[in-house]
Amino acid sequence: MSEEQADYQQLNGIALAYMGDAAYEVFIRQHLIEQGLTKPTKLHHKATMYVSAKAQAALIDLMTQDGLLSETEQDYFRRGRNAKSYTHAKNTSVMTYRISTGFEALFGYLHLSHQTERLAELAHWCIEQVEAGRLTNEK
Repeated sequence: MSEEQADYQQLNGIALAYMGDAAYEVFIRQHLIEQGLTKPTKLHHKATMYVSAKAQAALIDLMTQDGLLSETEQDYFRRGRNAKSYTHAKNTSVMTYRISTGFEALFGYLHLSHQTERLAELAHWCIEQVEAGRLTNEK
């Protein structure tokens, strides 16, 4: 591994979440555009159904309920959830924000470890859950 490449196994949860946020967002943006949405305000509004902290926290709860994650994936989720963040939640509780950081860290791990099929599988699964109305807004 070259010096320019960060070893994802050594990255903290916040760095993994930073990468995962972008990796997951690409799937969501592509999905929305494929649905024919083209106006930026409409795209942004619809995207929040998938990428808000509340949505991501609800999605990780569903992944746990459905037994979707491997032990390693759960470890990376926990690394992100438990990471010390110096930013604070906007429009949500601290716990929901931390859980969503764990969700993003999981996606960051999958992206940086080149598990592209698994990343796509989970992203599409998340889209299906949102479309099916499985998310609750109780968090």
